[in-house]
Amino acid sequence: MSEQSTTPGEGFHPHLHGAAAGTEVPLRNRLHHVRSGALDGDTAQTGGMRRFAAISGRTVGSRKLWMGQTHVAPLTSSSDHHHGASETAIYVVSGHPEFVFLDDSGETPEEIRLRTSPGDYVFVPPFVPHREENPRADEEAVVVIGRSTQEAIVVNLPELYALPADEG
Repeated sequence: MSEQSTTPGEGFHPHLHGAAAGTEVPLRNRLHHVRSGALDGDTAQTGGMRRFAAISGRTVGSRKLWMGQTHVAPLTSSSDHHHGASETAIYVVSGHPEFVFLDDSGETPEEIRLRTSPGDYVFVPPFVPHREENPRADEEAVVVIGRSTQEAIVVNLPELYALPADEG
């Protein structure tokens, strides 16, 4: 069974109960279809990478969720940053990005590098400074990001360091 494809901004359910012809249906009363070519690059950015929003408060009216993509070019590292109070989930689509953070649970802080492959997931807790790196010379790293806030919170940092406990 083949369904007709939706057009950008149309959503999946254009004829909801109570929606008169020609009236605008509230964003919260319909499904939204965001095509891959319609991702929004006007979002919080970090040097060395590009973020694109798909689902956000601004794009579809979400209240508690942000979702999009991040692209890191070959042989590139992002700046150090954290995502404020957002919990962040990452799914590796392509490439082999590495996620770097400081583990300060021991006597001496140690830099930890998570080496990933397509299909892997990474969880970044709120306020944890980190950076993404793409050590490969022949491929861009692309990941899908989900956050527990409606917009992409990005706090760029001068270095990779652990925040004092009262800030997290």
